[in-house]
Amino acid sequence: MISEIPTPTPEMMPDASITPKIVVKDLQVVYSDGNESLRGINLVIPERAITVLFGPAGGGKSTFLRTLNRLNDLADVAEVSGHIWLDDVDILDSQIDTIALRRRVGIVFARPVVLPMSIRQNITYGLELAGERRASHLDEAVERSLKAAALWEEVHDRLNDPAVALSGGQQQRLCLARVLALEPEIILLDEPTSGLDPISTGKVELSLQELKQRYTIVLVPHSIQQAARVSDFAGFFLNGELVEYAPGKRIFTHPQDQRTEDYIEGRFG
Repeated sequence: MISEIPTPTPEMMPDASITPKIVVKDLQVVYSDGNESLRGINLVIPERAITVLFGPAGGGKSTFLRTLNRLNDLADVAEVSGHIWLDDVDILDSQIDTIALRRRVGIVFARPVVLPMSIRQNITYGLELAGERRASHLDEAVERSLKAAALWEEVHDRLNDPAVALSGGQQQRLCLARVLALEPEIILLDEPTSGLDPISTGKVELSLQELKQRYTIVLVPHSIQQAARVSDFAGFFLNGELVEYAPGKRIFTHPQDQRTEDYIEGRFG
């Protein structure tokens, strides 16, 4: 599954100095009803940075996110073509171990779904499934991941309480901690703060700034304002196409494509 990664073209690279973590070439996704969700996607996602994918609903952002860890295998997809290299492995190869891939590439969805267990068990469940039984390692993972998700101070003295008793914002951060406990290389976030209050949203965004020191983060934001606040790099998706891809500061202040400017300034979408 070692394949030759193409030399990225300038439009694929948001910055010539970055170190690529994911290289996407000619990605196309077609659903079983014939609708084409993604076509001709080419880009390089840098390691240890926050890459934001923004644009109107139905533009293909969530489909792209799910393709990065092969969750689209479970959806009503008729065709996926092209290449996605994670380091030097093409993850679209039919021989790829998708379970191992999803350990490397974790995802957090807009709606938090906590397990009907205690706060602690929500964190340890995945590790125990993977065979971890050492109590000291499980305890360390619980504290480490909850601290990384900015939740430890709020729950450290009630880890045996039911997770469903947490507030919506706390549940969302618990879902993030559950992913972090497995120590992925990449974190995918699909509108993770869309249902949260401003205080909880701020805590999640602050956590992301710290997490990018260790992880590669790909985020679909819930607003243009959030995209501008957190992005190191940003791509504008429209009708299944990647219209523009650039450093965040540049794309939100000096977009090169008129469609990007129109969307950022609220003229459509």
